[in-house]
Amino acid sequence: MEKLTEEAEAILIERFGKDSIIALATTVDGIPYVRNVNAFYADGAFYLLTYGLSNKIKQIEENPIVALAGDWFTAHGKGMNLGYFGKEENADIASKMRVTFSEWIDNGHNNFDDVNTCILRIALTDGILFSNGTRYEIDFSK
Repeated sequence: MEKLTEEAEAILIERFGKDSIIALATTVDGIPYVRNVNAFYADGAFYLLTYGLSNKIKQIEENPIVALAGDWFTAHGKGMNLGYFGKEENADIASKMRVTFSEWIDNGHNNFDDVNTCILRIALTDGILFSNGTRYEIDFSK
């Protein structure tokens, strides 16, 4: 397994640096749970908007190790609830989310006055990416 190369990083940004549907898997007591989520990739992690009392957040709090899959990409990572979307520490990533998810973020589904509207960060640990016949086995640790 190799460290993340510039070439692989460019592919990840091209594919997932925008609003993307990925499968996110969590486990609790050895039982897997998988759901599709809107997310985007930046700087070795995926970010998504979610509800702090959702099953996915509860499961990640119990076991932060997750798996994800997208367009010719699978990976493992560590999920972390960054907390309320509107808190000062989240201003930069929240701003990126507003742009990236602009087609739906303000459609009434999200309540930005609710402190349980939060940002989930999945820091990637390892993954496999396929592109034009090339297989990249990636170690995301720095």
